[in-house]
Amino acid sequence: MIDPTPLWDFDDPAGSEQRLRDAAAIAEGNDRLVLLTQVARALGLQERYDEGHALLDDLAAHDDEVATRVSLERGRLLRSSGRPDDARPHFEAASAAAAAAGLDALRVDALHMVALVADPDEAVRLDDEALAVARGSADPRARDWDASLLNNIGMAHANAGDFGAALAAFEEALEARLRIGDPARTRVARWMVAWALRNLGRPAEALEIQRALKAELAATGAEDPYVDEEIALLEG
Repeated sequence: MIDPTPLWDFDDPAGSEQRLRDAAAIAEGNDRLVLLTQVARALGLQERYDEGHALLDDLAAHDDEVATRVSLERGRLLRSSGRPDDARPHFEAASAAAAAAGLDALRVDALHMVALVADPDEAVRLDDEALAVARGSADPRARDWDASLLNNIGMAHANAGDFGAALAAFEEALEARLRIGDPARTRVARWMVAWALRNLGRPAEALEIQRALKAELAATGAEDPYVDEEIALLEG
């Protein structure tokens, strides 16, 4: 089955939509249907929710993966349009369908979406469940979800005021990002570690990380206002 990931740029949903439509126009069978589910997702990111739902309505789900993706993207459209309670059953259906079909990456994706519409206490349990699936999977696409899940777990602990547990999760997320090898996302993971350190009353360690991030960004001609804000707080 086709992997639509390389066609995505989440900072450019309109461009992603066009690439996905172009690919779907020459694809056949279930590959075409998979690509069209992602067109629906791109429409949702542009707040074109009715178009996204109409597109999903037209997809005949003859395949386990297509059926899973239709449920998952239906849920995302509902959540993005401000209907999280309506979205949850679709995410749960996607998780169950993916589990039955052995589609670990989609199962983890669906579980993490259930967590996003759940109450905070339940969200941590769902993210832990998704993390266990990711770590136990033979699919590298599923395993690489660990970084995002650990960040979500860290944020849940931070929101509950437990920055010790948050730091532990953020440090694990950083290790995962280093393994995956995406420099931009690795910098974000380092920022999260520093942010937790500041909130734990360890400013010297936090400042060292933020200054290193600023130097790396400057070397590429880039800036990050969040890094600058943390440095100002730590130096003030």
